[in-house]
Amino acid sequence: MNAGVHVDGARISCTYLSLKDYISTAYRMKIYQISGPDWIGGERFDIAATLPAGATQDQIPDMLKALLADRFKMTFHRDKKDFPVYALVVAKGGPKMKESPLEAEEESAKPVTNVTASGGRGGVNVNYGRGSSFMFADNKFVGTKLAMANFVETLARFEDRPVVDMTDLKGNYDFELVFTAEDYTAMLIRSAIAAGVVMPPEALRALAGSSGDSLLNALEKLGLKLETRKAPLEVLVVDHIERVPTEN
Repeated sequence: MNAGVHVDGARISCTYLSLKDYISTAYRMKIYQISGPDWIGGERFDIAATLPAGATQDQIPDMLKALLADRFKMTFHRDKKDFPVYALVVAKGGPKMKESPLEAEEESAKPVTNVTASGGRGGVNVNYGRGSSFMFADNKFVGTKLAMANFVETLARFEDRPVVDMTDLKGNYDFELVFTAEDYTAMLIRSAIAAGVVMPPEALRALAGSSGDSLLNALEKLGLKLETRKAPLEVLVVDHIERVPTEN
């Protein structure tokens, strides 16, 4: 599986993203703040479009809002909900990660954004551009020039509740987390469930064999820890959305 977003000047290509991903981008909300039919997290759609003359990348979210309303007939309302969350905080003694600045942007007459992801049985690789990336494979998570915001958003996909960044760390970091095979398998299963995949009973039973301790231990070595808290967060509730978009 390969997925990603490529914006080169006026041309936009989005590949193999779910409607939850598009809604998240359009309304600048995290995946866990979006509630709706299960299938909006699992079924995938490609979008290819050209920005109107004079439009900028900052206007892409508003254009996605229009597309969701026009092509998918999406209606929604906003609400507030108390979430049990994991707060990622800096442990006593401070962070123990190597700070690694992003690579310089290439000089170009037109702005380019290129975020790509690939995944399969061997694991997941995500490239954010400018040298920033992560790999989740072989019982470990390896981050390169990774911002805490991207790390927390990714970590939330592998956990049983939202993860909120409360580290106040503004840099980009190189680090590695190593997990037990049981915890690694459980994280993969949770990410599949979050994406709307219906898992067989055998997979769900495998969750019971995971303690999650190896994640906590790995974070401790980085000078980080997860704390269980409750937080009121805004949610976007999808009231209606068509499974098949209207024709161009």
